[in-house]
Amino acid sequence: MAPLETTRITSLLQQAVGLQQQGRFAQAEELYRQVLQLQPDNFDALHLSGVLARQTGRPQAALDLIRQAIQINPHQAAAYCNAGAALQDLQRPQEALASYDQALQIRPDYALALNNRGNALRNLLRYDEALASYQQAIAVKPDYAEAYNNHGSVLHRQHRYEAALLSYRRALQLNPVLADAWNNQGIALHALHAYEDAVASYEQALLIKPDYAEAYCNRGMALQKLRRFQQALDSYEQTLRLQPQYANAHVHRADSLRALGRNSEAIAAYRKALEHGANAGQINYALAALGAAPAPAASPAAYVKELFDQYAGHFEQHLLQGLQYRTPALLVDAVRQTAREATVPATPAAWNIVDLGCGTGLCGPLLKPLAGRLVGVDISPNMLEQAAQKGLYDELVYGEIAGFLRQQRDCYDLVLAADVFVYIGDLAEVFAGARQGLKSGGIFGFSVEESDGDDIVLRASRRFAHSPSYLRKMAQEYGFILEKMDRCAIRQDEGQDVYGYLLVMRCVK
Repeated sequence: MAPLETTRITSLLQQAVGLQQQGRFAQAEELYRQVLQLQPDNFDALHLSGVLARQTGRPQAALDLIRQAIQINPHQAAAYCNAGAALQDLQRPQEALASYDQALQIRPDYALALNNRGNALRNLLRYDEALASYQQAIAVKPDYAEAYNNHGSVLHRQHRYEAALLSYRRALQLNPVLADAWNNQGIALHALHAYEDAVASYEQALLIKPDYAEAYCNRGMALQKLRRFQQALDSYEQTLRLQPQYANAHVHRADSLRALGRNSEAIAAYRKALEHGANAGQINYALAALGAAPAPAASPAAYVKELFDQYAGHFEQHLLQGLQYRTPALLVDAVRQTAREATVPATPAAWNIVDLGCGTGLCGPLLKPLAGRLVGVDISPNMLEQAAQKGLYDELVYGEIAGFLRQQRDCYDLVLAADVFVYIGDLAEVFAGARQGLKSGGIFGFSVEESDGDDIVLRASRRFAHSPSYLRKMAQEYGFILEKMDRCAIRQDEGQDVYGYLLVMRCVK
């Protein structure tokens, strides 16, 4: 190549890099194109064009260009690192990981590749390896704020919220204007139920990055927890001004409207959420609770699982203090009274008991003195983890209660379900399973919320209520003798008593 042509290429590349750094991508791309017309195998022009393509939202074009560059010079760690980033954008984390590993074979102390490798491992759910990769990046570059932020995000996924906070705070010490770290810190504070602090952290992120749609949405969720529904609604609407396709923001906006009693607007908002790809089962359930869609036979399993997974850490405090929840104690007392006449083993400690929807194990201390064997069943892994810590259950089973009961036959003296059937409308399958699983004379004890009209009602709270006539009909149809049906206040909602029934039945075979 002639010296003048070489000089021309060098000049074009320098200008293009400067324009790219200024964000003037179209002009930079044109200069890279000119370089490639002069020298089609120019590594820098191909590589940097690929980086530019990724910056402008074209990951496949980025990958193609960077791979062409690698064919010309396979010894540049930065090219493998940038190829890995494009593969990440394309949702191909396993290939991204391989590309980062190739970069690190060339340059083992490459902090960016170590950090990005951690991101690929995180997306592959290989959390411990991801943490190790971030830690290696930090060892190479101790002031690497982004690596601390990413490290915190993995700890968060492992539910290690306090540890995650420490990583986020270190990231912010190193870079106080790292908006992602402020947002992530807010998410961790939210998980720890420090909602006021979470709002403050999201607002700091928004000061730095005013168009940060995710931070607005997260701020709205924290405000909802604080019952500041109008402010939450404003936050979601700001999210949607920035990102109109944000499905979760549409869902949460609808939730806020419902909480404000603006039901017709909430119905329209839920339907809008459906248009933007929100979970159809859960949205139709929310619409059904507002009378705008047919009620399902039960709450969607995914809804119940998510609700209680999020609830697990402060479940007992909220129920016992916030809702004045007394159902377990009242229900077990009713069972004890009935048991004096039932044909279960004479010695209570010989009972084989299953606690359906056991949650964190609130019924465990009440049932353990009666049990020869105590089994808990729940759909929420986080709840089961809390129950296991009590050390009261002989076995904890993850799964839906109807599916569990179908596998049992003539083995239980007591089937108990405290505050579980509020998530099941049609109780036929549960009654059939309880009959199958109970021994003759065994006891079926449960609670329901009260419907004073239709047999089954799905309330705006998204909880089912059942009428006394429906419960009597179920007992008769499935071979149970109704021993007790006591009406009482089973919890509170907005400071008002919510009434329901405690029922105890004996199985006749």
